[in-house]
Formats: sequence, structure tokens, C-alpha cells
Amino acid sequence: MNTATFEKIEKEMISGLKFPDAEVLSDNDAIKERLSELNRALTLGNLEQTKIKIFFEDEKNCYVVETTVWGVTDKRVILKQGTVIPITRIHRIKI
Repeated sequence: MNTATFEKIEKEMISGLKFPDAEVLSDNDAIKERLSELNRALTLGNLEQTKIKIFFEDEKNCYVVETTVWGVTDKRVILKQGTVIPITRIHRIKI
């Protein structure tokens, strides 16, 4: 995956995006790795307010946001101000 093609977006703009239900990753190991990295990002966000990069895709474009993860549910990542990104739309997390 070439992360250079991901457009930077501010977290405040994410709520205006539309997310399809389809999974962006096809490899089961990559899906497991993504969940592991999300849980690590959650721990770092809650303990140290560490910002991470989330590479994700909506219905039209690929984006990257630098933010703190405040919560992870079985289907979504929760950022500040209640902004959410569906886990199935995340390509990569960079800590």
C-alpha cells in the first residue's frame, strides 16, 4: 500500500464523509494486525494522549488523519468530539 496517495484530512471533516460497509483489507492477518494496532493506539491515546496516523478510505477517496484514539468498539474507532471511522474502512494505523 502506497500511503503517499492518501490525502490529509482534519478530524473535524470526517463526520461529513460517507463510508460503505465493504472491508478494505482482504488478508486475514492484516485485519488482525489492524485490530492489534488500534488497541495499542487506544492505550497510548488514553494514557499519554499520543497522536497516531489513521489511513482510511471513504466512498470516494483515501485519507490520513493524525489524531488521538479515544475509543474502539467492535465496529468503530472513536476520536475526539464523537467522530467515528468504521474499522472496516481503515487500511493502516501508524504509531
